[in-house]
Amino acid sequence: MEKKLYRATQDRRILGVCGGIAQYLNVDPTVVRMIAVALALSGSGVVFYLIAALIMPESAEF
Repeated sequence: MEKKLYRATQDRRILGVCGGIAQYLNVDPTVVRMIAVALALSGSGVVFYLIAALIMPESAEF
């Protein structure tokens, strides 16, 4: 079965990007969120998060 990257619908805080990445990588979403915060504080993380939110489709799982 082919894995696809989607924004999370169940485990989301803002737009579901970190939850979707965590589901894809099969890791805890908190770890992905901590990495996202570290990238945001470095300057470019916010831009990458917004681009990912626009590009990634929303999951159809409920």
